[in-house]
Amino acid sequence: STSDACPTNFNRDRDIAVALFTLYERGTLLEELKSAAIPVVGIGKQGRWDLIGPYRRLVELLSAFSPGIVHSFLGPANIMAAAAKPRLENCRLVWGFRASNMDLTRYDWSHRVTEALQRILIRRPDRIVVNSRAGGEFAASQEFPVGLQSIIPNGIDTKKFARDAAAGRSIRESWGIPPDSRLIGIIARFDPMKDHQTFLKAASLASESDKDFRFVCVGDGPPGYRAELRDFAAGLGLENRITWAGERRDLPAIYSALDIATLTSAFGEGFPNTVGEAMACGVPCAVTDVGDSAFLMGEAGISVPISQPEAMAAAWKSLAAESPDQRQARARKSRDRIVSNFSVAAMVTAHANLYQDLLLKSGGSK
Repeated sequence: STSDACPTNFNRDRDIAVALFTLYERGTLLEELKSAAIPVVGIGKQGRWDLIGPYRRLVELLSAFSPGIVHSFLGPANIMAAAAKPRLENCRLVWGFRASNMDLTRYDWSHRVTEALQRILIRRPDRIVVNSRAGGEFAASQEFPVGLQSIIPNGIDTKKFARDAAAGRSIRESWGIPPDSRLIGIIARFDPMKDHQTFLKAASLASESDKDFRFVCVGDGPPGYRAELRDFAAGLGLENRITWAGERRDLPAIYSALDIATLTSAFGEGFPNTVGEAMACGVPCAVTDVGDSAFLMGEAGISVPISQPEAMAAAWKSLAAESPDQRQARARKSRDRIVSNFSVAAMVTAHANLYQDLLLKSGGSK
């Protein structure tokens, strides 16, 4: 689509002009998004129940932009886009699903309301894009139309995410990690689906037999839940072995500081970016078999059943016991799998083909 706010010098046979609409005008990615060569427009949502004003603004903005396609991501945005679609002339709607088997009982009632509204509106989208095989299977099990689904895995920027040994050493020094310690890290927001309790239990078990293990949690979340996890770690005697790094933007350096990257999610994962990013940086990974985590790793890492800290601790010990040559071979295998199978170029091409197909079905691009 094109508008006064959107570039018009693109090849209508392939290129697609893009504008990004955000529900909220905040977040750690906002400045990065604004620095890209695309318009970024906030609709001014102020809170969960601030609905009428943002909806009207969204309709006004989309009507002025006159899009050929609206691609929304996650429940609240999917619902607002579906509600706006009847007021947009000749517009195709794509819903984006990023998770798989969510356990909604672990969250407040608003998440169940969002899920119910998506079911009511499920006939509105012209296509549903999931970023994982597990997400596609879960959507099908929930009676979402299989014929509308496309699976497009996330793409990893392998130029950005590459090993930087010097930056990794600097990070370790800033955290006070001895050079000969094995540093195991989880990069994940503090959310029940990430199951940090299993990570902390596994850390306690691994530390019993190997005093050289150190651990780091990178991420942020609700203050109450953060405090709960820190108290849990203290109860396991991990105070002197764990670093709480908070939310970080220098992720390539963070990954390069790790000896092992891990993800202990118990449910809900689709395509876990942190696993792909760590692999691109040549870091061995141990993950729980949820979503597409094990598929993403292939034979480059180790997967274990969910909620089994003993199995995760054993996986860490196995990786830590490998020889330098074995570690180098695993690092190459990890990066090669991402470069060969999950590139940004492949993701962009898949979306461009999808959009082109939808535009042709609607009678031509706008």
